[in-house]
Amino acid sequence: MIRLSLSTVRERWQLFLGAIVAIALGVALTQSSLLVLLATEEPRLPPGLSAVERHRISEGYVGAATLMGMTVLICFFLAVFVVGSTAAFTVAQRRADLALLRLVGAKRGQLRLLLLSEALILGLLGTLAGIPLGLAATGAQAWLLTALGFFPEGAAVGWDGSVLWVSGGLGVAVALLGVRAAARQAARVGPLEALREVGAAARVMTAGRWLRGLLFLAVSAAMVWVSAAATDLLGALVIALAVLFTGPVAMSALSPVVVPLAGRALGVLLRGSTLGGLAMANLRAGVRRSASVAAPLIVLVALSLGLWGTLASLSTAAAAEYEHRILAGDLVVESTGAQADRLASVAGVETAAPRLAVEMTVAVDGREYHAGVVAVDALGYRRTHRWEPLRAGSLEDLRGRTIAVGPALATEGLRVGGTATARIDGREVPLRIVAALPEILDNGADAFLVPRDLVPPELAARAPAETVIRLLPGAEPAVVAEAIRSAGLGEVRTVAEWAGAKAAEAQRGNLAVLGVLMGLGGLYALVAVVNAVVIAGADRGAEFAAARLAGLSRPQVVWTALVEAWSVTLIGLFLGCLVVAGALSGIATSTMAVLGEPAVAVPWGMLGAVCLGAFATIGAATCCVTLAATRPRPVTLATTRG
Repeated sequence: MIRLSLSTVRERWQLFLGAIVAIALGVALTQSSLLVLLATEEPRLPPGLSAVERHRISEGYVGAATLMGMTVLICFFLAVFVVGSTAAFTVAQRRADLALLRLVGAKRGQLRLLLLSEALILGLLGTLAGIPLGLAATGAQAWLLTALGFFPEGAAVGWDGSVLWVSGGLGVAVALLGVRAAARQAARVGPLEALREVGAAARVMTAGRWLRGLLFLAVSAAMVWVSAAATDLLGALVIALAVLFTGPVAMSALSPVVVPLAGRALGVLLRGSTLGGLAMANLRAGVRRSASVAAPLIVLVALSLGLWGTLASLSTAAAAEYEHRILAGDLVVESTGAQADRLASVAGVETAAPRLAVEMTVAVDGREYHAGVVAVDALGYRRTHRWEPLRAGSLEDLRGRTIAVGPALATEGLRVGGTATARIDGREVPLRIVAALPEILDNGADAFLVPRDLVPPELAARAPAETVIRLLPGAEPAVVAEAIRSAGLGEVRTVAEWAGAKAAEAQRGNLAVLGVLMGLGGLYALVAVVNAVVIAGADRGAEFAAARLAGLSRPQVVWTALVEAWSVTLIGLFLGCLVVAGALSGIATSTMAVLGEPAVAVPWGMLGAVCLGAFATIGAATCCVTLAATRPRPVTLATTRG
């Protein structure tokens, strides 16, 4: 079987090239990501750094580790998806060859073994190509992480040969998992049915495919419903992320049913065009071909637009939470501590509650925290912030040598009544934990709150400050804001403007992660789509020749194929958008119930870019393949089996 498999791969390498490339990419990116992960476990920090600088760099390494972990998971998901869809389409294209093997005596088990042997060869070839590619990818990822601010300048990623076992095993596992379902289905088809393309051979929607599609569709619908009903906004967002993985699986499995139906709707729009009608007829007849092109587009749209929309919605929801649930003020002023102390004397101000970001280290339960510590006046803070109910304790007790656990550490298990030690301006101060604030959506929320009188005056005067201002009844926010600007007391915004700026800043931070993940998804989608177009076009020579003998010119044949391909592209993009809409609708409903407004960000610009890239890529690939397939004289291909 190995010899026959080698012969098949050598003779029909065009059918397997896309799978090899997908496996090689998966191996390379997994290998480089694992090396980066190992580098983040014990990072080498430059000497002479302050505690705050060491914390900042360490947090960057943690962010890099999270990003690389997501990269490995998405690589595996996309590689299995691409190889699986390629294998299913390739096996369908080779059904006559496989039927002949059955007729000359090959058993079902031998046929499965043949296809799995081919998969093993593809896995090994992809692994051999991916390992050296991974060396280059490691340097590229280290440079990218440095450019994005995750790594400090001069950070290096070393080599560890043990990652080869993981990346190499991943390459073979991806190939075998991707081909397994196609091999099992091919072995079930009788040889005469495959030769005549009737019965099970002509059936695209098998029982297993129906089951998989309907099961994942039901799971996706259930998760959208749960997300919409959730009062925990973080839970709703996590569920929405899960929909972005289950939804594409459902749509891809059901695409042989959905794509032809959508093609009929498009056919109504093109019924006045002969070539358009022919293109729609080809779309409905070539169900496997259409589904294989639509599937990677569904995944691309769901992952790229869905991830962007979900993370942007998180930032939007966090801003809305501050505006509607947390802040009980009218203006927010950014200044220094010294300037903040003068805000209470501005005409029209009822309460000015500064929040000072101080350089302070807090040690509690064996851990040290170097960032996110703020100093507040408990009375003014309570008047301008709605934190009730707290998880535990009371902010009324935040005075003297005390400390409150902020929202950023709500899940760390720090208990009210416990003790902490603060290192302030070179001295250590024991503190008692008196309150614990609830968790919120903002990733940059405060870690600890300490009383203002704990901070030395000179340190407080130069500390960055954000002051929430509550106005007197009848005072005009615009007038008070102008008075603050005229006095040179800082940059002033309304609460809504401040929350919007905070959301925009958070989204800029998300773009680094999104850029890496969307680039990864786009690369795999490009490989899968071009591969499907090439495989399908290579098998359509006789079909194109018959069309030309029937009276169509070569440009008309190319145009018909292009209209068909673009129609499938439109359908695939639409189905992917349905998945994204389902995920975001749950977030919209949940935030509407909790915050009073739907906090959802729709990535219109990203959608336009993805659509433009998809139409351009598939259009170019289709034209090239069709031109190559129509180069011979049609009479020489008309009798060839298509």
